[in-house]
Amino acid sequence: MDRLQAMHVFVRVAELGSFSAVAHQLGVARSVVTRQIAALEAHLGVKLMVRSTRRLTLTSAGAAYLEKCRVILTLVEAAETGVAEERQTPRGTIRVSLPLSFGLKRVAPLLLQFARRYPEVRLDMDYSDRRVNLIEEAIDLSVRITGKLGANEVARRLGTIPMCVIASPDYLAEHGTPRHPSELAHHECLSYTMVGAQQTWIFEVEGGPVSFPIHARLHANNGEALIEAAVQGMGIALQPAFIAEAALVSGKVITLLDDFRSPELGIYAMLTSNRQVPYRVKVLMDFLADQLR
Repeated sequence: MDRLQAMHVFVRVAELGSFSAVAHQLGVARSVVTRQIAALEAHLGVKLMVRSTRRLTLTSAGAAYLEKCRVILTLVEAAETGVAEERQTPRGTIRVSLPLSFGLKRVAPLLLQFARRYPEVRLDMDYSDRRVNLIEEAIDLSVRITGKLGANEVARRLGTIPMCVIASPDYLAEHGTPRHPSELAHHECLSYTMVGAQQTWIFEVEGGPVSFPIHARLHANNGEALIEAAVQGMGIALQPAFIAEAALVSGKVITLLDDFRSPELGIYAMLTSNRQVPYRVKVLMDFLADQLR
């Protein structure tokens, strides 16, 4: 039995709570994973897991063994990473999760450039605005755009994205031009949201952030859709500058409230918290940080 491989399988099963999920990730039959765990338990002479039809629970011995396995595997990966760094040749697969619009417009060309620079790296790219579970989906790096990180999230800041308020000349001709964020409550606003209606926008006023209520009839979880609505005169949108850029350059929309800045969004590389960052992933993060800074 390959002891390190068995440890790796055990850690994955403990983290995912499922033999089937681990088998799917590894591309093997469920019985292979089951046999490896059984062989590991036989070798140790203790029960590591209690399996039922609905859930999998670690025994006290299993929980203690899990922590030791994580330490050992981290040290092994660190040692291998050191060898790879000495060779200065990133290689292997990197699974990257990317937000749809920003990923396609800004990151995709950079990833292609990275792939050309490092031919021994295989990139597996997933473009979606959903928040991925890095461990369950075996994602090495997730690029996320957000104004606030969670307390326990592990991330590296890659850059920032300015925001802008836009509307079409036709909308402003019909409804007037707001001169202060407080006037947005009397306009049709176009709300970006991933989880329901966003009812306030934040602006810097007299040196501090202030939330202003908005009235929104249209809500979408995609900035491109809201830009199109703004172009068609449906209302006022608060969007990242990279999404609004083409419409601004063409004159289909113009910026508003330029004296009241909305907080920038951060571009982050999200990582798992319990693993050594592989050299190939670290090189990719450095590359993206340099390009997106």
